[in-house]
Amino acid sequence: METKDPEYVYKNVIQLTEQDASRKFIANVFLWMFVALGLSAFCAFVFSNNQALYEMLRNPETGGNTGLGTIVMFAPLAFVLIISFGFNRLSYGVLALLFVAFSAIMGVSLSYILLVYATSSVVGVFVTTSVVFGVMAVAGYTTKTDLTNFGSIMIMGLIGIIVASIFNMFMHSTQLEYIISYVGIAVFVGLTAYDVQKLKRIGAGLEYGDASAKKMALMGGLTLYLDFINLFLMILRLFGRRK
Repeated sequence: METKDPEYVYKNVIQLTEQDASRKFIANVFLWMFVALGLSAFCAFVFSNNQALYEMLRNPETGGNTGLGTIVMFAPLAFVLIISFGFNRLSYGVLALLFVAFSAIMGVSLSYILLVYATSSVVGVFVTTSVVFGVMAVAGYTTKTDLTNFGSIMIMGLIGIIVASIFNMFMHSTQLEYIISYVGIAVFVGLTAYDVQKLKRIGAGLEYGDASAKKMALMGGLTLYLDFINLFLMILRLFGRRK
């Protein structure tokens, strides 16, 4: 007859509470986000400070994009679509590689910022964005209020921003651009809190260490990365000081 020692410790079994699982998941999400931001910043710095590399993207005579520059401009969107639609089909390793490549190309596409805006201004806006993003991330993680309905409103606002931005590509209205930027700041501030709360709940329902959990952490990192970048660009557009 088998007997069990009630004081026996299962040393090889890791038991995670729902809260522990959520914390580990969120930590992985932010790790991916920080890696992506660091890689984007590095690529942006390299291309903006190397004339030969920059001229591969923009024609110095006309000031317009080269063929490669046009591809780089739209490549990030293509990567996001591939990662999103290939989430269930692609392995974790392939998704990670695509995410790293996306982060690098995104940084290259944003290299013009360091040439158009004063470096001190870019740094100042980055710090401001980091503080605002951090505050809203903490708020989203700690609040007991269900932000689902609030998030739906923010997503509707995001759709409105996209439509208005496409419309303004033809109108070239400075006033509309300012309106889009102000609304965009509000939308991405709200989305940050909503997305962090959603990821917290996702983490609590996942078995940490499972392949799907790793994929979800990567997708979460992508989501927060896009929230941060868009918030940064909106603030920079309004308060950045040009050279």
